[in-house]
Amino acid sequence: MIRFFLKQRISDREFRLGHRITLEEIAKETGIHRTTLSKIANKKGYNCTTDNLDKLCEFFGCRIEELAEYLPSSADTE
Repeated sequence: MIRFFLKQRISDREFRLGHRITLEEIAKETGIHRTTLSKIANKKGYNCTTDNLDKLCEFFGCRIEELAEYLPSSADTE
């Protein structure tokens, strides 16, 4: 399963800029629909396109591993 760190990246950016960042603001700057951003942030195991990951990495100025990580399922670890 892929785990996303969107909420953490938003929090880091808010701290750096000193103001609240909304999903609407991210949507406007990246072209990713607000509903999609909400699913990435809140839905466990959401299937995100690489195009959206690329846009988010560019927006946050981060590497992919700062935005997502692979977690093996329990079936893979047995």
